[in-house]
Amino acid sequence: MEKKILILSKGLNASSTRYRATDFILFFEAAGYQVEHLSIRRSLIGYFHLLHSAKRADIVIIVRRTFEHVFAYLLRHFAQHLIFTFDDAIFCHSNGETSPGRERRFATTLPLCDQIWAGNRYLADKALQFNKNVTIIPTALDTDKYNIQADKPTSTIDLVWIGSHSTKKHLITVLPALEAATEALPSLRLKIIADFSLDSDKLEILPIQWSSEAEAQELASAHIGIAPLPDNAFTRGKCGLKVLQYMAAGLPVISSRAGVNSTMVQHGTTGLLAANHEEWVDAIMQLAKQRDLMQTMGRHGRDHCIRHFSLKPTFEEMLRTL
Repeated sequence: MEKKILILSKGLNASSTRYRATDFILFFEAAGYQVEHLSIRRSLIGYFHLLHSAKRADIVIIVRRTFEHVFAYLLRHFAQHLIFTFDDAIFCHSNGETSPGRERRFATTLPLCDQIWAGNRYLADKALQFNKNVTIIPTALDTDKYNIQADKPTSTIDLVWIGSHSTKKHLITVLPALEAATEALPSLRLKIIADFSLDSDKLEILPIQWSSEAEAQELASAHIGIAPLPDNAFTRGKCGLKVLQYMAAGLPVISSRAGVNSTMVQHGTTGLLAANHEEWVDAIMQLAKQRDLMQTMGRHGRDHCIRHFSLKPTFEEMLRTL
């Protein structure tokens, strides 16, 4: 008989649900598992339905959600095998400050699980404080989706940033450097693939409404992917999704020297790392003046992404732990 896997998350539209769980459903099914997804509803009826579903499953995979004592212990009681997977520093606030409530729920939930799948070393080290069965399962993506031959503008150099309103503040921090670069490079433009735009009287900005269907095409038609990121307790938990998307699309990457980005981006090979305003300007100018270098770095980045962050090898590691 097929073993049943129940995925619990905050919803199918959440990027963490896709990249940590549902993108692997076809792989699980091919390996002989039957998979069901259930969105967590914080209500008495929602919890009852969740526990009833957990009781019927062989394996329950919790995506990022942590719980208070009573429900956490009830879920542990009903679940035969319990796995927790996460790709963010969910134990603190998004500005890096300590959150007693998030810390408490994290410390309650993780010891009750049979396995922890952590998105990077920083998260794994945190999880190891509460559970010794921790495996690093990096965030992965469908690299074939991004294998697009797109026409790139020849009269402009298009930087691209992809994200959401919640990380808008990171993009704003690097905007002065981008504006400064336009003084020597008037053809520079910034494409923002998100649910917002920015205003600038120095830099031309191209707002693109994000959609799953169009994101790969919009990335591939740009020249350079950018990933500004501050260094704090929350951002160190980030798993570099922007960087992976840029590399999968064959773009060279300019990134801050922060968190996992500083290891994903191989400085001088798949992109450039920048620590301050001047280094950001220099990195943009260096790539903008050498289109051959942009293409070479883009190819190296895509090869690196396929080898280390594509779905198949990542799933094989999941399957090994199961």
